[in-house]
Amino acid sequence: MIRRINIFQNIDWITVVIYLLLIFFGWVCIYGSVYNFEEKDFWDFSERYGKQLVWMGMACVIACVLLTLDSRVYNNLAYPVYGVFLLLLLLTLVLAPNIKGSRSWLVIGPVSLQTAEFAKTATCLALAKFMSSYAFQSGGFRVKNWRNLVALFFIVAVPAGIILLQNETGSAIVYVSLMLMMYREGMPGVILFLVLCCVVFFIVAIRFGDVPIIDAVPDESFGLFLVVMMTIAVSLAFVFYYLKDAQLCKNVLLYTVALFGVSFAVYKFFGVNVRFLYVAYAALALTFMYLMAKLFNVRKLTYLWISLFMLGSVAYVNMADYMFEKVLQPHQRVRIMETLGMTNDLKRSGYNVNQSKIAIGSGGVWGKGFLNGTQTKLKYVPEQDTDFIFCTVGEEHGFVGATLVLGLFLVLLLRLIVLAERQRSQFSRTYGYCVVSILFFHLAINIGMVIGLTPVIGIPLPFFSYGGSSLWGFTILLFIFIRLDASRMEYMPN
Repeated sequence: MIRRINIFQNIDWITVVIYLLLIFFGWVCIYGSVYNFEEKDFWDFSERYGKQLVWMGMACVIACVLLTLDSRVYNNLAYPVYGVFLLLLLLTLVLAPNIKGSRSWLVIGPVSLQTAEFAKTATCLALAKFMSSYAFQSGGFRVKNWRNLVALFFIVAVPAGIILLQNETGSAIVYVSLMLMMYREGMPGVILFLVLCCVVFFIVAIRFGDVPIIDAVPDESFGLFLVVMMTIAVSLAFVFYYLKDAQLCKNVLLYTVALFGVSFAVYKFFGVNVRFLYVAYAALALTFMYLMAKLFNVRKLTYLWISLFMLGSVAYVNMADYMFEKVLQPHQRVRIMETLGMTNDLKRSGYNVNQSKIAIGSGGVWGKGFLNGTQTKLKYVPEQDTDFIFCTVGEEHGFVGATLVLGLFLVLLLRLIVLAERQRSQFSRTYGYCVVSILFFHLAINIGMVIGLTPVIGIPLPFFSYGGSSLWGFTILLFIFIRLDASRMEYMPN
């Protein structure tokens, strides 16, 4: 039987109120960032704050429509919606005009839509549909199954790949955040750790790639040396954690210390220019052979996986320089180098972030006051109403205002986690964690790039950055979940 429930009585109004507060504060910041001393009309629709009011009104209409639809529509139409947006992404790639080097805006008459913003929701629905399709089978859906993992990767990778071809790297990287949802649903934590290793190894290899280990041997990369040693350390951690083989770890540490002790003594006391990178490779090779010997002796596949990790890490880090120089575009390389402190060009590549830091820092504790920010009023910060909107918060409202905004986002994320955990269906819970993952990633990366902790990759701050596509995309993403939560008991038997 079906329980007839008044949906509007079951809507989580806490989440709705937080959403309304965020879009209102976002509009206030947009008004402050584009404010013209000669134009004080709030309703000037030729200005960005006027246009944002229109986007906000339409977003509220979209939210109401989403709340009135039958919740089963989202489950039943998940795959068709996913397919439609894949097609739209392809059409955008072919038909979109070249704007600042990317083809991501589909122009339909007077309206321009960034299809990548809506494809996130479609991908989340497809993931939830796929993972819930096993709900009534024995044991349910298992992310640990490699076939399932490959299928999930395919669902995520296809739209991300098309968006990457549109030259929207930031929007494509957002899809990586969906691994957080997969981890919640049972994906082995080691996969997240391996992704973290890839990021850390890449950063270390690039940051210290041109630094010599010793001045006498300038062609040896300290970055490569560090990654090889880190690979050995991580491999031993795997051995100790998964296999409890303390003796192997002890032996590897002993001969590694002995190798470097002898090499350092030869270099220090005999003046021989030792190639320490080769010594590191020798230690890694001995560790690899030790692991293979243990594999044949005890017949545990874990030794094989750890050995493959070692080989893969060495191959990956040796490709890092090629990836950095050949795969990434020049402006992306410059942004990464600026973030890692390899360059310090405050007039060009580092200008945006430097001006953003000045704006945020100048706000102090309480801020300069609404419409009193000099950095934003004098247009020193580029993209200050879109990707760098948070600098307006920091300058005009100070540390207190920035903390309140971040606190509001934190409350929203925690509330969404609570809602996701109380869902009675796999579909709703999976989709809920997709929403949390995407919002968290956007928030962390956007704030990080504004204060110089992450490279500038051009992703908006949810509900704050100017733009109809961004606001509508996040609104659809959020309110589908609010609708699913409101009906979590609607189709349960009495």
